Amino acid sequence: MATMQFWLTADEERFRFPVNPDQLTIKTAYGYDDVKVSQLGEYTIFGDPVLSEYAISSFFPRDYHPGYCEYSDLPDPWQSALMIERWMRGGRPVQFAVTGTEVETPVTIRSFSYRERAGSPGDIYFELELKQYVYVSFRQVDSAKGKRTVLDGSGRADNRQPPLSYVVVPRDTLWKIAQRTLGDGDRWREIYEANRTQIGKDPNRIYPGQVLAVPR
Repeated sequence: MATMQFWLTADEERFRFPVNPDQLTIKTAYGYDDVKVSQLGEYTIFGDPVLSEYAISSFFPRDYHPGYCEYSDLPDPWQSALMIERWMRGGRPVQFAVTGTEVETPVTIRSFSYRERAGSPGDIYFELELKQYVYVSFRQVDSAKGKRTVLDGSGRADNRQPPLSYVVVPRDTLWKIAQRTLGDGDRWREIYEANRTQIGKDPNRIYPGQVLAVPR
């Protein structure tokens, strides 16, 4: 049975957690408004779904131990912590994926705390909180009063430039990659045409770790 893997991906940088968390906490909710109407009582109005939140805690070990480490070529604990902190302060979403589950989504890093404990020199213990992110875009439309900007979708506009390349993670498809990097899943054919030589005739035959060029 394949082991579960926890991944974070930020553009061309990928990070697999060396020690799997004891648990993954997922918080999902739905927007409700409770309204009190005079002489009629309290009523609930159904709203929109709320973005999911994820929480994990584990540690970055200094030394390899076969009992709990997922791989032997361990990254430096402090460099791992500083990299995730840099991603958090970068103001851009990252990709969170857990193999063997349905968790594979863009997220923002909402909270990241880490520390070194007495008795475990060199090991860095951390708590990480993530929140699902939805890519949206703006478009201009003509109206009687001239051009105006309209929001496609919901949430905040994504003004980022797509990366020049993308590293495939588990459960990826070209549609998902186009959605993450170009903001439009229907542009997957552009990515396929740019990588046709290495992908081959079947656009579904991509694999984790494969580096794909992303057209600007």
